[in-house]
Amino acid sequence: MTTPAAIHTTLCGDNALPLRPAEQVMHLERLGSMHQSRLSFMRTLIRHIMRERWQIDPVRFELDPEGFGTVIYEIKAPHGLYSFVLFSNYLSPEARNDRVIATEWDLTMALVTGKVDDLYLEKLRQNVPKQEAGRVDARVFVLSRANRSARNFSYVVDQLAQGEQPAVSQIAKVGYLYRTTAVYGSGKLGMADWDKVKTHYKDFARPFAAEMFVCLMLRNFSLIQVEHIAKHRAPDTFKPMQPEIKRYFGIGNSTGLGMAPYLVNHPILINRWIEMRELALARVRVLGDISPRIRQQLGELLERCIQHTRETWTEDEWQTRNNQQVLQDLEAITAQVAQPFEDWDALIRWSEEQCSLQGQEMLVSILLELYPELVDDLEDYHCAEEFLDLDPLMPLPALKEIIETRYAWSLAIDFNAEGARETCWYRSEEKMEPRLGSVADMEAKKKQMALGVGYAVRRCYEQLCEYIEQHPDHNTARFMVARPKLRGIVRRIQSMNRCVYGDIQANLLDRNVLPMHLLRCKLAFFGVSKFDPRSRLWVRNTMFQGAPLLEDIGNRFGDDWFMPLAPKQ
Repeated sequence: MTTPAAIHTTLCGDNALPLRPAEQVMHLERLGSMHQSRLSFMRTLIRHIMRERWQIDPVRFELDPEGFGTVIYEIKAPHGLYSFVLFSNYLSPEARNDRVIATEWDLTMALVTGKVDDLYLEKLRQNVPKQEAGRVDARVFVLSRANRSARNFSYVVDQLAQGEQPAVSQIAKVGYLYRTTAVYGSGKLGMADWDKVKTHYKDFARPFAAEMFVCLMLRNFSLIQVEHIAKHRAPDTFKPMQPEIKRYFGIGNSTGLGMAPYLVNHPILINRWIEMRELALARVRVLGDISPRIRQQLGELLERCIQHTRETWTEDEWQTRNNQQVLQDLEAITAQVAQPFEDWDALIRWSEEQCSLQGQEMLVSILLELYPELVDDLEDYHCAEEFLDLDPLMPLPALKEIIETRYAWSLAIDFNAEGARETCWYRSEEKMEPRLGSVADMEAKKKQMALGVGYAVRRCYEQLCEYIEQHPDHNTARFMVARPKLRGIVRRIQSMNRCVYGDIQANLLDRNVLPMHLLRCKLAFFGVSKFDPRSRLWVRNTMFQGAPLLEDIGNRFGDDWFMPLAPKQ
């Protein structure tokens, strides 16, 4: 595993840059306060597509006047040829369901390698619309489905059919025509696993690049489909959508607990994602020159973020309060930067004293936006080899010291307090999806997932202390022979000691744990915006809003769609 020191030497030369400490960054609420940034995976994907000028063309477009049928796009990228296959089917109102238990959808999609002939298309047609109930082969590496927006789809078709443009005020409330409810990859249902994608399909060899691409293609199709239906419905009055309004449409996403365990189960990968973001911030703090141009751009970005937040619509009271606080923070930052300040480090330290966590993290995203030359090359370091290695020769006092230093946060939690171990994370039998329950539910407890890392570390520490009292000279190997059930957590403790970040410093078993923070953290790395929680367990959001259109490929690209604003109408 590449060490933090090696990464810093590679990226910064001999002078390692100061990073924010793990006890600050890995706090659960701060992770849940992160926003999209230049290093988010959607931004990275769009940069590659635009700069490498991918050729994305429809080779089969068989839709009836109501928009039902089959569409195939071929994608010619620098390292390969791929096909995006989409099936559009009629979905009755009684079958419409956005939950994971649904069995039918408006659209189902697959991203596959190579050309798709008639024989293979028929094989996909028999399985892709079934999603989990079907099976695909290793030519497929992403599978997804989506439903129409009840509030926007028919409205937009009607407007275009009448020769009118959809009202931007309407779009601002629901910034998409389709909402995807699942995007599967990494070997599920017979698909190519991540190792194969990473080694054989270099165009998608960055985390979640293929999944993000499918969402981008869904967005493209949604815009084409509404125009197709409207044109057939009223060919004499139809007018196409204006490009600036098209760009304001994204793709909706509903994310629930299924995403939450990922951050716990992939600590080395999460460490790498966060480390690159923190390294980017450290570069800006130390190397970012504050010129008049940068000051002007900072003011423009602050105003853009203020307007973007004002245009974010949600019915959730908790999110509404958060958005209002972010507005207050941004206005305070705007006033602060109007005054002379020494450097970015001073501004960041001021924000940590005066702003909420979400305001602080919004400022981080803004600062990264100012310096693409200091930030963008870090996108190539988001992959990591995920091996948790056991060091059997480590002396037990050394293992004890690691826990006392790196996991001091765990030792500080009172796990005997009321409700401290009440939450039970388990997998449902129906869809094998994560659920949240209580340890009082014996059926849930039988299927419990090992997400309580803090509690596991605490139990390991207590047994380790007892063992050391009797065998102070033993090493880890002999401790493992005596306590074999602790092998997994000891392996994690030793491996994570070689990382800067990675472990979420919170008790995920607590009665009042807020899974929303886990969901938001991962979604921020994806690059989504406009969070709209529907409960503490799932959230709606918008992807690729403001991003270039496929027809923009080959044109001048400024990579300037951070926190997009509603176009003037």
